[in-house]
Amino acid sequence: MAVPGDVRGRGLSGLPNMNGEEEEEEESHEVRATVKTHTHVMCAIQTTNNGPRQIKIMCVCVQVLLSVFAQHGQLGLCFYDSRDFTLHYMPDTSDNHELQLLARVKFSVTDSLSLPLFTTGLEVSKQRLLSAHFPFLPPAVSERERISYLSSCISFSSPLMLRSVGALLKCLDKRRVGVELEDSSVGVPILQKDVVYVDQDTYSVLQIFKSELHPSVYKLQSGEKEGLSLYGILNHCRCKFGSKLLRQWFLRPTRDLAVLNRRQEVVRFFSCPRNSDSLNTLQSSLRNIRNIPTLLRSMSLSHTKVSDWQGLYKTVYSAVCIRDTVRSLPQSIQLFQEISEGFSDDLYYIASLISRVVDFEGSLAENRFTVKPNVDPAIDEKKRRMMGLSDFLTDVARRELEHLDTRIPSCCVIYIPLIGFLLSVPRLTSMVEKEDFEIEGLDFMFLSEERLHYRSQRTKELDDLLGDLHCDTKDMETAVMTQLQTTVLGRSACLYKVLDLSAELDCLMALSHASQEYGYTTPTLANHHRITLRQARHPLLELCSPMFVSNSFLSSETRGRVKIITGPNSSGKSIYLKQVGLIVFMALIGSDVPAKEAEIGLVDGIFTRMQSRESVSVGLSTFMIDLNQMAHALNHSSGHSLVLIDEFGKGTNTVDGLSLLAASISHWLKRVPAEVPHILLATNFHSLLQLGLLPSSGLLVLSTLETAVDGDELVFLYQLKEGICRSSYAANIATLAGLPPSLVQRGFTKHFVYFTRFVPCQLRDLNLQPLVTTAPPLYSSLLLVPTFLQLSPSQLYIL
Repeated sequence: MAVPGDVRGRGLSGLPNMNGEEEEEEESHEVRATVKTHTHVMCAIQTTNNGPRQIKIMCVCVQVLLSVFAQHGQLGLCFYDSRDFTLHYMPDTSDNHELQLLARVKFSVTDSLSLPLFTTGLEVSKQRLLSAHFPFLPPAVSERERISYLSSCISFSSPLMLRSVGALLKCLDKRRVGVELEDSSVGVPILQKDVVYVDQDTYSVLQIFKSELHPSVYKLQSGEKEGLSLYGILNHCRCKFGSKLLRQWFLRPTRDLAVLNRRQEVVRFFSCPRNSDSLNTLQSSLRNIRNIPTLLRSMSLSHTKVSDWQGLYKTVYSAVCIRDTVRSLPQSIQLFQEISEGFSDDLYYIASLISRVVDFEGSLAENRFTVKPNVDPAIDEKKRRMMGLSDFLTDVARRELEHLDTRIPSCCVIYIPLIGFLLSVPRLTSMVEKEDFEIEGLDFMFLSEERLHYRSQRTKELDDLLGDLHCDTKDMETAVMTQLQTTVLGRSACLYKVLDLSAELDCLMALSHASQEYGYTTPTLANHHRITLRQARHPLLELCSPMFVSNSFLSSETRGRVKIITGPNSSGKSIYLKQVGLIVFMALIGSDVPAKEAEIGLVDGIFTRMQSRESVSVGLSTFMIDLNQMAHALNHSSGHSLVLIDEFGKGTNTVDGLSLLAASISHWLKRVPAEVPHILLATNFHSLLQLGLLPSSGLLVLSTLETAVDGDELVFLYQLKEGICRSSYAANIATLAGLPPSLVQRGFTKHFVYFTRFVPCQLRDLNLQPLVTTAPPLYSSLLLVPTFLQLSPSQLYIL
């Protein structure tokens, strides 16, 4: 097929996972839907049976074709714009149970027609993408090289997005759109206005999430627990839905100032010590909020258990308490106002109705739904009869014994549900065979625990007179339960509001609890290009270290956009990078931050080249993974992005690595100042600065972390200052690491020999030139790098 366009969007680097289950392509049945667009739209929606809540949408219009795939709380989508022949995508993103992100896609379009829906399996989608015609790739490029290139610009670790791409490419091919893919360039991903891009490498290296095996031997197979992570220290939620929503906020940081200000005003209110009583009261009520959708689903299917009624009653009662508490708080705060209005009087009605009808003690004793007295007179009469039945049956048994054989010492009349009233007598020693069980005037029923059970004329009269009391009572109580379920389901709208608003309130109180406990500050957020942090701290390391040295950070429109940090190993360079990244991330979820003062311009993405997640299944070298991450930052970062780079270039020859690093920084510095992202670069390539390999720019700031030498001992001061580190102090670091002194001395000797023999020669030949095809053999290994990582030869400089 020939489908031209521009691959745009933001995705993860990495090789496609070829271990997924392969599914055959199919064209499924059509379902009509109403979706909006700016022009005439053809669309179809289908719900599949492969797993719960799985929805697929395909929208086709004159100018844009949109493909969406949602499953298990994750959403992946892509769209093709025929006006400029570009293909845009959004990696798999967490969405809530109402699919609000999908609703935003629907809201962006106007008429609706119908169209057969295309669907493809994961492996088929990968192969369709890999076999697509890309004119900007060399004709003879191998499959491995094609994978290397595509993995740097589209996320093969987002299965839902890949399936949506596969369906879209199939639609383009089948409907003969007649366009061809062109060379890729930096583009804006769908919904970029509000969604901040953070890939899995960033989540991992910043330790935003960290799963660990549960320490209990009984949970090794089932479970994981959250380790030392940003989510772990901020998650003080009291209900499961609060924790789930907080995780969703972490997975979908936002740039929407209205949303962030809404969250900040609640966090600021509860962070104030004088409001701690209200905080504790609300958190104690939130503990009783249960899984409302599951409870209502059980009611709709008439599968309600006693525990469900208990959970619903506690939920509704706690919601009423939350409403009453919130109504005493300032209604100028938007969330408080919504809770006061949204938690309607229907909640009080449901709580009082359940309290009047359900007998929880009786229900637990009988393990079924039972009704309190004075709810239904007929039920009360049945229960009254059953309560007096014991004395009445004793009197009947005494009369029956007078008509029995004198050999029978005793008897009793019992009631068995579904069977009725029976006469029970002990088994005599002479009763061996079944024929011996026959007694004149009695009908033998069964033998149980050495007692014979019969039906007599009197017990038959009792069946006709009293009936099956137990079953009748149970049926009548079940009818009452059905009526109660119908009433609750009819007012279920207020219960869903309880779930959403309670979860949001729980998340914000958790963030305020963390802010108060750890001494955080509310950041000032705005839509500008500045980030200013004063006396900032690492939120995780400060909890593990008895003493933490705070550092400031400044990046404005005219200064400090590119900050290069040098210093010895273990001096704190990586911690500083992660510290800035975590603080910016915390601000984008509405949390307070660990700094004395913070002013943060909203970023549209956080890109990192700090950690190489190596795996045999990936099929890429460590250096190729590093290049993928760097290419992703170069191609997709904008003037509102934050880029963190740690030791890029160390995975290859020193000269080659230094050349690529210098070329990358030069590429950013040559942009228009408004398009230069916030860049923090930590490196041990001191010659990058000492040899003047970077262009002069007011946006570039050189910094180092202070150290002091006390005799033969190197002391880390961890304080950032402007300047350049003149030595890596590798010998001192090696001694601190415990290497034998003789080995360290031998290394120092080799170091001296290397510099005296080779460095002067390299310095004489030093000349900064663009990379050309006539490069000497020493640099020929670099020629393939720009071809497959979207770096044009004019952007790459070497020593």
